[in-house]
Amino acid sequence: MPKERDPDEPKIYFLPNLMTACNLACGFFAVVMIVIGLIEVQKKSGYDPLSAKEYYEISHRYYEYAILLIFGSCLFDLLDGRLARLGGQESPFGREFDSLADIISFGMAPAMLLSRAVLYPLGNTGWAIALVYLVCGALRLARFNCLAALPKKPGASNDFRGLPIPMAAGFIASVTFLLIDFYKKDYELGMWKYILAGAMLGLSLLMISDVRYPSFKKVDWKTRGTLGAIVISMLVVFATVQFRFVMPVVLFSVFLLYGFIRPWVSHRLRKEIEVETDVDEEPIAPLSPMEGPEKEVEP
Repeated sequence: MPKERDPDEPKIYFLPNLMTACNLACGFFAVVMIVIGLIEVQKKSGYDPLSAKEYYEISHRYYEYAILLIFGSCLFDLLDGRLARLGGQESPFGREFDSLADIISFGMAPAMLLSRAVLYPLGNTGWAIALVYLVCGALRLARFNCLAALPKKPGASNDFRGLPIPMAAGFIASVTFLLIDFYKKDYELGMWKYILAGAMLGLSLLMISDVRYPSFKKVDWKTRGTLGAIVISMLVVFATVQFRFVMPVVLFSVFLLYGFIRPWVSHRLRKEIEVETDVDEEPIAPLSPMEGPEKEVEP
């Protein structure tokens, strides 16, 4: 007779965890591509210092592969949560496995990309900022898991507290993509490299901040939209294709800034922007006096 299942043994659902495994695989190969790029630079340069243009001429192909793999991780990370919620298969095991995968795909891989591509001209300072990013990302994931394990209160919000780490990783990948194009065209960053370093530090701290971001967990194939929203979405897609080096940075920057202006956006406009589908919500307690009675609070 088959052995009875231990009721305390965690449930492992196949499809959601398969997507998480694919997320982890993309993150692993992104790290591999960055390491291969560093090895190629070392082989071709030896101990001779390289200009930024020469460095990117050798390494850009591997960094572009890493960028594509990080975006692939974002796709699989989106799918695993959707599949789990669609099949009612959310579980503590899946949440923990997802966080372990995320620390590689959206923590380690972007941190290496940050130090070796975005902040390459700053030398060891780039490594230090990358370490800050990785630590903040790990803290962000740990805090998310602790909050998710708490009992969910009636009328509680699904908002993210702090910038989600996949968005931070996507921003770093998009900035790297833009910088590769800059150096191909022989542009020099000049003083902008220091501004970029400050922005990367701010990005890291934003992950462990209390700034609220929408989760978009309610958006699916049944989500209602307007003709205006469809037209705007089509224009954004067209602009992204036409200006593929610039638009990803613009889109991620808009999301980052939205978290700061969101408390001052009216509840009605916020629902339109975030495409909320649940219109019969219970009254929600205010987060702070300036946000009014309609602001949602995190569980």
